[in-house]
Amino acid sequence: MSERPYRVDVPLRWSDMDAYGHVNNVQFLRLLEDARVIGFQQWFGQDRSLLNEGVVVARHEIEYLAPLDFRHAPISVDMWATKISGSSFNLAYEVCDPAEVGTTMYARAETTLVAYDFETASPRRLRPDERVVLKGVAGDPVPFRWRRQVG
Repeated sequence: MSERPYRVDVPLRWSDMDAYGHVNNVQFLRLLEDARVIGFQQWFGQDRSLLNEGVVVARHEIEYLAPLDFRHAPISVDMWATKISGSSFNLAYEVCDPAEVGTTMYARAETTLVAYDFETASPRRLRPDERVVLKGVAGDPVPFRWRRQVG
């Protein structure tokens, strides 16, 4: 996939930095969450967002590619859906510099999300309108290094 369907800039926070001046590995997951929240609001709309309907994280996988030094400029997160199934889907990410800052890729990641009904405390099927939105931002699997080595 040459073009990603969606890109969002996410600001860094002073608290993201570790003792070495790098963005801490745990904070990367928070940056991905920030990107996901913004993306879901834009993709699904404020009132019909999966965040309002119910969605839970089932799995994260992240591959760190370069240290991200703390800076005031935001980072860019390319984000797209992969592997859409009955009640879940994978969300892929690439964390990189915005075009005006540079070209470094800092991390690749994938999150498995499950549509969830909090009233029944159980997964629910993705609605047809949710599937349409996700297919509109769908792309290839995350090009993790291990996939390139075995594939």
